[in-house]
Amino acid sequence: MTVVEPADGVEMKKAVRAIAEHVGPVYLRVGRVPIPVITRPDDEFVLGKANVVRRGQHVTVVACGSMVSKAVAAAEELAAVGIEAEIINMHTIKPLDTDTLLKSVEKTGAVVTAEEHSAIGGLGSAVAEFLACTRPVPLRIIGSPDKFGVCGTYEQIHQAFGLTAERIIQATKEVLKR
Repeated sequence: MTVVEPADGVEMKKAVRAIAEHVGPVYLRVGRVPIPVITRPDDEFVLGKANVVRRGQHVTVVACGSMVSKAVAAAEELAAVGIEAEIINMHTIKPLDTDTLLKSVEKTGAVVTAEEHSAIGGLGSAVAEFLACTRPVPLRIIGSPDKFGVCGTYEQIHQAFGLTAERIIQATKEVLKR
């Protein structure tokens, strides 16, 4: 099963085309509200191949879906205090692009993952499992907690669950202390 979560509307179009040509089952995970566009029409989209959105040397932030734009916003704030975050848009969660991930982690030595999905069994878990077996590094997983959901607007729910640029910044500072 291939699992895909595009970062924005531009990437969504590319994902749908790639899925239509793919042989085998695919789960396409998407949100309902408009999110900031961070990808460009000429950016490459290949199932199973992540895109490095921003280069950095201090921490790797691996994000998918709507959390990619929040990771980019967090990276801009972190840069203002001298922390350069490398942002990976992991639009294909399964299969995980371990080559891009490992190359980044070898450089940075610390990882934060960010996703709208449950913090259990999603992108963060896949990254943690891979790194535990290949290159253990300090890691923080940002995702929906394993508890009953809440009602509210998209932003209210993200605030309630800590799915924010501010939480990415906090998690980055935590992994860098380790």
